[in-house]
Amino acid sequence: MIQCPRCNIQVTELHPIDDDLRSKLQTAGEASLPPEVCAGCISDLRRTVATSSGGVLMAQERAKEQHRLQLWNSRVTLIKKARLCMTQKQYAEAAINYEKYLKILDIVFEIKKGARLKPEAFKESARTTELTVIASVYWDLMRIYDTHDKYRERMNGAAKQLALFVQFTPIYPDIIRKAEAFQKTANNSAIVKQFLKMSDKERPRCFIATAAFETPLAPEVLVLREFRDFTLRQSALGRKFISLYYRSSPRFACLLDKHPWLKPSVRAVLRLMIKCVS
Repeated sequence: MIQCPRCNIQVTELHPIDDDLRSKLQTAGEASLPPEVCAGCISDLRRTVATSSGGVLMAQERAKEQHRLQLWNSRVTLIKKARLCMTQKQYAEAAINYEKYLKILDIVFEIKKGARLKPEAFKESARTTELTVIASVYWDLMRIYDTHDKYRERMNGAAKQLALFVQFTPIYPDIIRKAEAFQKTANNSAIVKQFLKMSDKERPRCFIATAAFETPLAPEVLVLREFRDFTLRQSALGRKFISLYYRSSPRFACLLDKHPWLKPSVRAVLRLMIKCVS
């Protein structure tokens, strides 16, 4: 019988601690280890390594989450700096701060290299207001990049992202009006024209309700969508009504965007309809 130098138990044989296990144990704080121990101690040491590795991974994950939170909070300062630079016509500095802001969003939402941030990332209600900020950022970047031909590709990228995000914000009609005016003086007017085309194509299909409430995320719009999907779609007559609505409503939605003073009356009518279908 042999006494294990670690646990002092009498055993029939001892086993060497391999280099890999020894290295992991030293990382975990097990500094002084005998060259050989019993089978029970080997199992115990492996459990120690497994537990320690799990703790390290948890600590790393907590640190990563804390870093993301700090970045998320710092975005407000960057936006304020960028907007101040815009008022002072320091456009290069504004673009730098805006790009840093967008980079923070990529990190926070873990956007893979080569991929683009999408509105779907903002599912939490507390963050939906960020969509308006993002749209305004891309609008400013599109105008900044228009000042020099070498930024044409960046301007095109900003235009595509703006078309994607602006549809979910209450500033949609305002941006469209500004873009229509900007197209007349822009150096890259073709990109602005393409943005207008894309933004019209990407517009949500609850045309009238979205235009009236100025956001597809309004509770009233969501109720009407639910009524469409779970009631109207269930009958042939309901599906015909939906088809007719999709053909005729875009013109009325555009009319609302051009004449905002009509919106309060339309909202009142839609709220009355919601009471009737609820």
